[in-house]
Amino acid sequence: MSQSDAFSRSRRRLLLGGSALALAGGAGWLRPARANGQHSAYFQGLNETLRHQDRYQPLLVIDRQRLLTNIDTLSQQLAGQYHYRIVAKSLPSIPLLKLVMARANTRRLMVFHQPFLNQVATDIPEADVLMGKPMPVQAARRFYREQSRVEGHPGFDPARQLQWLVDTPQRLAQYDQLARELDQSLQINIEIDIGLHRGGVQALAELDQMLRRIEQSPRLQFSGFMGYEPHIVKAPGANDWLRDQAMARYQAFVDQAEQTLGRSIRDLTLNTGGSTTYPLYRDLQDHIAPNEIAAGSVLVKPTDFDLPTLSHHEPAAFIATPVLKVLDRTEIPGAPGLGRVMGWWNPNREKAIFIYGGYWKAHPESPSGLTTNPVYGRSTNQEMLNAGANFALVPDDWVFLRPTQSEQVFLEFNGIEAYDSARHQLAGHWPVLRQHSV
Repeated sequence: MSQSDAFSRSRRRLLLGGSALALAGGAGWLRPARANGQHSAYFQGLNETLRHQDRYQPLLVIDRQRLLTNIDTLSQQLAGQYHYRIVAKSLPSIPLLKLVMARANTRRLMVFHQPFLNQVATDIPEADVLMGKPMPVQAARRFYREQSRVEGHPGFDPARQLQWLVDTPQRLAQYDQLARELDQSLQINIEIDIGLHRGGVQALAELDQMLRRIEQSPRLQFSGFMGYEPHIVKAPGANDWLRDQAMARYQAFVDQAEQTLGRSIRDLTLNTGGSTTYPLYRDLQDHIAPNEIAAGSVLVKPTDFDLPTLSHHEPAAFIATPVLKVLDRTEIPGAPGLGRVMGWWNPNREKAIFIYGGYWKAHPESPSGLTTNPVYGRSTNQEMLNAGANFALVPDDWVFLRPTQSEQVFLEFNGIEAYDSARHQLAGHWPVLRQHSV
């Protein structure tokens, strides 16, 4: 090789290297900032609390103070303008439901699962229950069969305290037949489609047909409407126009019912709303048909509820799990050097943290900078999380995640640990509802 050729190759390497450095430097502003890797004072207090108890396994924790504050916030928003119905699937624990009922001063529950319904009827006999989805008639039959076996026949009276949700003339016919078979009076609430398009009555003529059948049946009683509308917060921009559209649709169903029945139905259950939409109805009670609002998840505020409409609520539910291993660098099997590159680009991926359990519907919350690794893979046994070089926790410390939802995540744990954040101590264990009939 000539001297000139060697010089040319050296020059090309220099230029290429310089270009790469320039590119990396120019793109540096895209790189994530290094988090401090520390718990905030709040989570450090919870970490210390959990280090002094003997259940070193994944726990579902609810901050009791934050929960009570969220209940009060919801009550203040409703301002006595609507009845409040608690969505039980989002708070699936009898002690938790009882606490919310007492604090919010309501007996109204919305239940979505037959085994939950039997437990509520037995353990909260004063509850007023509206089913949150149309149940197969065989599930309704099983409810009555199991309820008849309860010793002492507790004070829950389905004929007065339970509304079955019905969405079609065919299902209504099934419930009419069930009522005759059991010689049991049934309250029927009709699901109406006010814009979500997830089923429910759409045509006023179909509603008229169903109402006439209820009126003609000696065992059925019309108890109202349920119109769910979470779609109204998913459109870009202001939500008022979709809310008004949904409420106009609701009003049309009410008008048709009153025309068919020849009487007012304003004293029946006219349910709408949900955790994401409930604040949109304040001060509208004189202009819309619904008289009650349902909500549940907002009281613990999982990440799916981090919405502008709910900015006045605080997260109150966390998954706490012990740190098992802390490795100084991230290594990806079968890809030598990839972990180092990932750590160079994102300084919060330098260390590998392995936790007890994992793969929940949840996002890392504390310490700051924790993330799941997009390449290594998820695990329900020992999940890898990444952290920066300044991650200060050691094995037997705790990391915290926020659930994305409450209903299914809560049921994955052997109960809920109530946390008194004012005194930095655990304040009780709340069993969760059983998912299967016994």
